[in-house]
Amino acid sequence: MRKANELREYLTRHNRFLNEFPDRLHVFVEQGNIHCSATRSLSHEYRFTLTIVVTDYAGSTDALMLPLLAWIRVKQPELMANKDRRENGISFEVELLDNNAADVEIKIPLTERVIVQSARDGKGMVAVHEDEPADEDLPLDAEEITVELPGFDPVTISIPAWPHPYE
Repeated sequence: MRKANELREYLTRHNRFLNEFPDRLHVFVEQGNIHCSATRSLSHEYRFTLTIVVTDYAGSTDALMLPLLAWIRVKQPELMANKDRRENGISFEVELLDNNAADVEIKIPLTERVIVQSARDGKGMVAVHEDEPADEDLPLDAEEITVELPGFDPVTISIPAWPHPYE
């Protein structure tokens, strides 16, 4: 699953705790299924729940959630744009271990489109994992945003600017 690996890498890069302790980040693909219509092509869509578990997490919740939301904004934008999907799309549970650490579990419904087409040389087929359709409201250039978290080091994430609908 491409998105599972991409999100693991993104969170590790943008969260200081996970960058220092990458073995505390566990990623699972659960409740997966394949949606495929009876067309001539074998193109399909993976649909699954991505479960992220961070054990003994000793950072700010915001430092974990902000990079996650930035990634979702680009890689699975309908979780924010679609009213029905955003109501319960991203769920989490936290087990407080002590005053300094917690186990955090986050569940995200994801999809991955796979386009299967003839190879350029005409021999065989090629499967290409397509990105989500680009949101025309999102600019192509990313910007870095630094977020101050009281009591913690600032968090810097790379995120496309996405204007608020009321601006």
